Formats: sequence, C-alpha cells, structure tokens
Amino acid sequence: MRPTTRVRKKKAAKPAAPKRQYDSPLRRQQTAETRESILTAGAEIAHGLPAWDWREMTFKAVGQRAGISERTVHRYFATERALRDAILQRLVQESGMPLEHLELPEFAGLTAHLYRYLSSFPPSSQEGVDPGLAELDVQRRRMLLAAVARASRGWTEQEQEMAAAMLDLFWTPTYFERLGSAWQLDADRATKAITWVIGLVEKAIQEGKRP
Repeated sequence: MRPTTRVRKKKAAKPAAPKRQYDSPLRRQQTAETRESILTAGAEIAHGLPAWDWREMTFKAVGQRAGISERTVHRYFATERALRDAILQRLVQESGMPLEHLELPEFAGLTAHLYRYLSSFPPSSQEGVDPGLAELDVQRRRMLLAAVARASRGWTEQEQEMAAAMLDLFWTPTYFERLGSAWQLDADRATKAITWVIGLVEKAIQEGKRP
C-alpha cells in the first residue's frame, strides 16, 4: 500500500503590524526646536566669553543654559568640535557678514558692521600678561602716537590716536603670523605687503587725509 500523504494546510499569514511612525511632523518640529535651543544657548554663552576663549563651551554648559540634559546635546552633536562649529556658524549669521561673495567697495562698510557686532562681546582680559611685555607695549604705543602727532599737526587727539592705532597693527606679531599661516605668504611677500599698506597710511597722514 502506498503511504498516505498528509496535506498540511498552510495557515494564512497574518498581516504585518504597522510600524510606529517616528519621523512624524511633530517629531521633526520638536527636533528642530531642540537644536535651535542648543544653538541659541551656545551663542548666549559665546557672548559672555572674553577673547573667544571657548574652553567653557562644553556639552554640560550648553545643556544647562538650554535647560536640557548633557546627553541630549550629545545626541545632536557627536563632538564638542561639531557643537562649536555649529555655534560659530550661528554667530556668523548673527553678524550678517557674507562668506560667499564680496565686492571691494563693500569692504569698508562691512568691516564697520563687523566691528559694531564684535563690540557686543566682552573685551579680552589682560590678566596673565607679562609686566615687561605690557610696559614695552605702552612704550611702543606712546612712540607711535608721538610720531603721528608730529606729522599731523592740526588733527584732533582722537584722529591721531586712530591713525597711530592702525600703524600699531603692523607691529603685532599675530598679524604677521596670520599672513603666513592663513595666506601662505613667505617673509618677503608679507613684509612687502605690510610696508605697502604702511606707505598708504603714511601718505594719507602727510596729505592731511583724516580718518
């Protein structure tokens, strides 16, 4: 006899349960609002830090200012570098400074706008500056101001101070270092560029073109 073959009936497959919708409009709105509160808190902290010293710009500090947990901030930004970069971009937006296109005639007006914005930050602290260096800086500024005063008789003290301050920029080591680090100018080209601008300022003073 042939063995009987049992035919098993297949059970009807149950319909798959609908997946929970995590990416809902409400959730996206909440995510955007949380990110906004993080960046707003970071910008507020930045406005209270002198000399752009961002060592205090931490997950914990931003979370406390935003009223959320440190872990929540970490979910939005994997590293403190990413957090600080995002906050920096927020400050650039606040300043209204363009980063993509600039025409030369706009430069002076944009610089004035930038300086007004930077004045909203606290000035850098002079604590920790070597007394000898501080005294040398005073002597240097006094000498520059006297030289400008002799060449610009009839100018107000404020005008002479502004002109001397511009010349003082070119004696600042960090200014020279930036020409090499950011612009990749070698020492000869950096020196040529600096003396070119100094010559323009000197000529303006000699011709009585006040700041």
